[in-house]
Amino acid sequence: MTRRHLAPDPAPHRAHAHRPAEALTPLTPRPLRHVLFRQHWRDLVFLHWPADPFRVAGLLPAGTVPDLHQGRTYVGLVFFRMENLGFGRTPPLPYLGSFGEVNVRLYSRDSLGRRGVVFRSLDCDRLLPVLTARAGFGLPYRWSRISSRWFENRLLYATARRGGGERSGSRAWIDVGDTPVTPSPLEEFLTCRWGLHERFLGRTYYLPNAHPAWTFRSCTLLGWEDGLIPAAGLPKPDGEPVSVLYAPGLPVRFGPPVPLPAPGPFPA
Repeated sequence: MTRRHLAPDPAPHRAHAHRPAEALTPLTPRPLRHVLFRQHWRDLVFLHWPADPFRVAGLLPAGTVPDLHQGRTYVGLVFFRMENLGFGRTPPLPYLGSFGEVNVRLYSRDSLGRRGVVFRSLDCDRLLPVLTARAGFGLPYRWSRISSRWFENRLLYATARRGGGERSGSRAWIDVGDTPVTPSPLEEFLTCRWGLHERFLGRTYYLPNAHPAWTFRSCTLLGWEDGLIPAAGLPKPDGEPVSVLYAPGLPVRFGPPVPLPAPGPFPA
């Protein structure tokens, strides 16, 4: 991920213009014209808890607000394996392009109505991608130890930050079934996200992505521990997650970053 200039916004807007929130769609409402980089996500585990919108608002980049579902917002803890990271049309990177990742994410919306995610932390077990993502995009990557192991139909993820002690890690232990699962309206809200918001070099940008529709399989959460959400500035999760999802994986493409328009009022 090399440092790039932010692409111009495709349609200039007045400072006080705004749009209602875009619809939740299984495929991106904005097809990518150019691909900046691509990757494959595998064996994803999503855990989610409700979060205080007022507290979340203080953690989001300028120009965005918490995205709400029936008056609530959420914090997600997501485990997965990334593979075949590549740039543009070049072949995937050998070795450095495949690694484990665990992220803490919040849900955002900007004045153009685009729904996104805001990463409060991204733990990765390859140092070079960590340094590149931080320098090129300002993303809060951390170098960590991450393991994922299958025991027949059970999947265990565990992570610990280097030098961070036992409380700066996380763990999820799930039993995965073969039955396809249709996501609930809440789970569509949490997973139908077509970009991320981040602030870098004094500007907030939107980084779009595109991928096939999610497929989920039945799963049961057998156990979990977490120190990453408190480290990200939110209270430790209280009780079991309200949503647990497992997805086998899919290919993902990212377009160039686009700066947000000048701040203005948001729709209610």
